[in-house]
Amino acid sequence: MSRLMLLGNPGTKRTRYLEKGAALWGVQLCLLDWKEFPKNLLSQDSGAGPFFLKIDPPLWDSCCLEQLSGLTWEYKENLMELARQGSRGKICFFNDPKTIKALLDKRGCKRRLREMGIPVTEELEFFDWEGGKKEGPGQYPRFSDLLDAMKDQGIFQVFLKPNYGSGAAGVMALRCDPAKGQMVLYTCAAKDSETGRLVNTKRLRRFGDRQQVSDMAQLLLRQDCIAERWYPKAEHNGHSYDLRVVVQDGEVDFALARLSKGPITNLQLNNRPLKAEELGLSDSVWDRVRQICLKAAGCYPGLRSAGIDILLEKGSLRPRVIEMNGQGDLIYQDIYGENRIYQKQGKMMREWQMRRQWEDRIWKNTC
Repeated sequence: MSRLMLLGNPGTKRTRYLEKGAALWGVQLCLLDWKEFPKNLLSQDSGAGPFFLKIDPPLWDSCCLEQLSGLTWEYKENLMELARQGSRGKICFFNDPKTIKALLDKRGCKRRLREMGIPVTEELEFFDWEGGKKEGPGQYPRFSDLLDAMKDQGIFQVFLKPNYGSGAAGVMALRCDPAKGQMVLYTCAAKDSETGRLVNTKRLRRFGDRQQVSDMAQLLLRQDCIAERWYPKAEHNGHSYDLRVVVQDGEVDFALARLSKGPITNLQLNNRPLKAEELGLSDSVWDRVRQICLKAAGCYPGLRSAGIDILLEKGSLRPRVIEMNGQGDLIYQDIYGENRIYQKQGKMMREWQMRRQWEDRIWKNTC
């Protein structure tokens, strides 16, 4: 029997509901625990033929945003080790580890999509993270550099995000009123009273004091982060919203609206989920969303499943890609309902397994 494996975390919702979805197709998964990586991967019998592997993200306990880069660096190294093992022909990946690594890089992903003509939430370029600040010495940008760039480009509201991160960790929504000299910052990050470091609190806060806003933003700017234009989002019943769309094997398998009274819509912040069909959007809008999502997923050939966040501009409903996630398939509204996403993955695994068995029979008969 061809082997089907998951590199993940025991007892999590990702693991349990993938196992349930796979079981409906008669598929039994072997779990490789991230805590035992890479020993458990290397211990697989190399003489038993290639095996199928899905990679789920590891679990991180830290809430300190300064540790994001170190944790991500370790994860990227592990993904490259997986890619090296796969290059020997012994692993067939569900999502290629090099592709997962590429999608962790929000800046690089957004630039690639833009080069392919896909509308995205545009990046505000005010600092060269590879070569340092574009003018003058310094390793990190100053908050004043950001304000100057916003003023020069006539942009008065932006999102700041850690380039590597998820779940709204460290995301800041900044709005400035140059005429009045006022600014406001929305974020779920907070300054730890003991260490002075930024930590993720999973609760949205509003800061209106100019010095406080400057201090908070400057702490984030010392990390590798991106700034992008804050586009007004479409609204539904008094809530602004965006979409999480899951694309698998060239099809849109799930779409969910994320509604919020504030500027940050991530569901980890107790925002309101809504079935996408209840938004009352026209077929033409959905067709544009679908085409953009399929084209974005197609930019990464090693990607069989992707979670894509889509913004619909207020008024025009023009869709733009906010970001992509090579492991964005866990949606509570799905797993507690039809579990459609993981059932589809179970079907994909079963099809790979049957194809391998057929190829083995052909090879044996030929020999």
